[in-house]
Amino acid sequence: MTKTTQIICGIDPGLRQTGYGVICVDADDDSARVLDAGIIRTSDDAPLAVRLAELAAGIEEVLDEHRVELLSVEQVYSHYNRPRTAILMAHARGVILSGAARRGIQVLHLPATTVKRHLTGNGRAGKEQIQKAVAALLGLPTVPQPPDVADALAIALCATAMLQQPAKLAMTNDALLSPRGAR
Repeated sequence: MTKTTQIICGIDPGLRQTGYGVICVDADDDSARVLDAGIIRTSDDAPLAVRLAELAAGIEEVLDEHRVELLSVEQVYSHYNRPRTAILMAHARGVILSGAARRGIQVLHLPATTVKRHLTGNGRAGKEQIQKAVAALLGLPTVPQPPDVADALAIALCATAMLQQPAKLAMTNDALLSPRGAR
């Protein structure tokens, strides 16, 4: 019998707070349900190394608790007026990717515009629009709060669509990334 469900974790990385959303996708009935979603917060006043360790511990707990099979994470975006933000986000992403690699979890990197376009049809959709789309697609009674949680769930939902469209998946990920076990 072929396995029809997959556990996907979407991550909206940040150094202050990282949103995560874990969904179970069932290919038989083309459905997705939320298993867990939340925020991993780090200590604002702690040194960078301590904050990264706090983030690593939180991510590892989520990955282990849910036996995540695919991790989907937002790509680094840098606005020329805020290069420091991109650098801090890259630190957070590095910790997240390391946790996935140590567990042999496949990683999918998605640009924010791709996620927004998939959920709303608009690559520049606002936070509220994303929250409403996520709530509608997952049948949630209220919009996910804070917006980082909605973003993480949106990233997980977009990953499910990308897995079903190999051509788009190839254009989204860089050639250095490979599925679990491939070298």
